[in-house]
Amino acid sequence: MELERTAIESIVRRRMHGLYLSRTCEDLETLSHELLGLHSWFGRNVPFSALIRGAEIYGWKTRLTKTWLYRGTLHGVVYDDLPELLALSAGEQKGEYFSWLSRAHGADTILDISDEVLRLMADGVYSRTEFRRIFADRYAPQVVDDVFSSWGGVFVYLAQRGKVAFRDMLSRDFDLIGAEPTQSFAEVLPGLLRRYFAAYGPATLSDASYFFGISKEDALKLTQIPFDDLERLEFGGKIYYYRETSDIGDIPEITLLSGFDPLIVSYAPANWIVLPAEHRSGNRLSLPVEYRASVILKSGICLPTIAVNGQVAGLWNIKKNAPVVEFFKPQPKRIENAALERVESILWRTRGVM
Repeated sequence: MELERTAIESIVRRRMHGLYLSRTCEDLETLSHELLGLHSWFGRNVPFSALIRGAEIYGWKTRLTKTWLYRGTLHGVVYDDLPELLALSAGEQKGEYFSWLSRAHGADTILDISDEVLRLMADGVYSRTEFRRIFADRYAPQVVDDVFSSWGGVFVYLAQRGKVAFRDMLSRDFDLIGAEPTQSFAEVLPGLLRRYFAAYGPATLSDASYFFGISKEDALKLTQIPFDDLERLEFGGKIYYYRETSDIGDIPEITLLSGFDPLIVSYAPANWIVLPAEHRSGNRLSLPVEYRASVILKSGICLPTIAVNGQVAGLWNIKKNAPVVEFFKPQPKRIENAALERVESILWRTRGVM
């Protein structure tokens, strides 16, 4: 049992170090690069996540590029990183959105619309609403609704080809970009996996497959990649990979986590470390089963959380321009006060920049 506790603490400490939760990263671009993008399903997730990790957010709306990456999720990324990150689906015309649209309306139709969208953008059309108006006279209403869906539609396909991205981190409009992948999936995979294990490790190959949205067929290729330059840790019958570092620091007593924080959503659910109730104590991170429904909603939204000694213990947010802190169980007054002070700090530091 003591060996199990030691292994869990080692995994948690290293993950928090890699994800800049027990140290600081002052530069936003460096943070996004090392974490392979910052999740931005909601725009404010990026400044929240950055401030929690010590990064300066001045000008953040244009310093990162908002686009669709792994598993169809929106991320704020360093523009120069896009060709490599998008190469995970390089040249792909069988992505989820393209395949769905093609089955519904025909591949030729979707390709024709995609080409026309690019031509119109070159002429200065950037709004989804304007595209819907233009195409309403050419196609059936259902085609227009699907192609220009608020969930992405054809723009996901174009974004994953490196052709378009959101105008800025909070804009609903799009711009043309030139970030087409120049390498294949097989060429970029080993390097991206090593970057993942350096930031998110210790993690398993299943975790990496989940993070990048790699298919079961392609996931088998991961086992053929030599990771001799990485350290290995065996726990619970699984092999965890990570990059060794000299000082991983301690797990903080209080940690704010952003909505869709990497520490919560970047590991395969089956591999999450969730301790039995009798062992939930000390410096450990977990998302207890009884709290999952409160943290990850049925809609898929992952709320901002508070970790106490590395374990998720409550929620925080900013509502109606006021800090909100809610613990699942009573906490010492100093913990409550410290958490509230941190949320208040984020409130004041994000005023005028969101």
